[in-house]
Formats: sequence, structure tokens, C-alpha cells
Amino acid sequence: MQLDPRDIQILRVLASEGRISKTELARRVNLSASPCWERLKRLEDAGLIRGYRADIDLSLVSAHVVVFVVVELDSHKAASFRLFEAAVARHDEIVGCWAIGGGVDYLMQVVTSDINSYQRLIDTLLESPIGMARYFTYVVTKHVKSGDLPLAQLLGLQKD
Repeated sequence: MQLDPRDIQILRVLASEGRISKTELARRVNLSASPCWERLKRLEDAGLIRGYRADIDLSLVSAHVVVFVVVELDSHKAASFRLFEAAVARHDEIVGCWAIGGGVDYLMQVVTSDINSYQRLIDTLLESPIGMARYFTYVVTKHVKSGDLPLAQLLGLQKD
């Protein structure tokens, strides 16, 4: 899909303000409501907008632990990757999972109530026939930064 400058404006606004009203979005990108909504629908239908979410401060909601886990599989066949990825999809505590290069196979982000529940998840994965050979656990001790995607920079619209 070819993006024009107006599409990019819409994406930039939504990346930081996903709750913005459609009317306000149209005003911000200097379009009337109907053409803006049509563009928004086209961007959604094309899969460029995967969803709208709230950025929730979990520390104000519940005790929790965030853990990053590096996983190595015992086999590097396509079927092994599919099996592992299907297992990951079944666990809500695994909130992110990326296939990575560089000597390991996956990086997972786990958010769960405490270290004991994290260990139960790992034990379940290890007991499953999904081919986990090794894993390394990294417990988050402090959240330092998160932010919006750098769309303008990625699209060459601004300098560093």
C-alpha cells in the first residue's frame, strides 16, 4: 500500500493519541470528516493499524513482575518453530514474543503476578513437547523508557 503524506499524518496522530475522536483527527490532519474516516478505514483494512490500546500503568493496578526470556530451541526446523509459536500463543502471560537472530531463537516478554507464577509458566513450557532446549531469565527491576513508534524518523520525515 502506498502511503501519502495525509495517511502518514493520520498514523502519526493515532500512534500517540489512539483515543482521539474521528472528528478531532480530521481537524488535526486538515480533512473533512468523511474523507478522513474513509482513509482511516482503508488503513485499518490494509492492516497498518492493528488495534487501539490504553497504556496502563500496571504498578497502580496490581503487583506484578515483568520478565524477558531468551529461548533456544533444540531443533531449527520450520515445524519446530511453528510448534513453539503455537504454544506461546496459548499463554496470556506471554505478552510479546519475537523470533531473533544472533545465537538464540526467541525473546519473550512475560507479565505475571509474581516470580512463582512465572516459574510455573516456564515449568509448563519445559514439560510441553515444544522443543525448548535452554532459556535465560531477565527480571525487570525498573521501567526506564517506552514510547511511540518513531514513524517520522523511519519514513525520513525528520532528522535525528
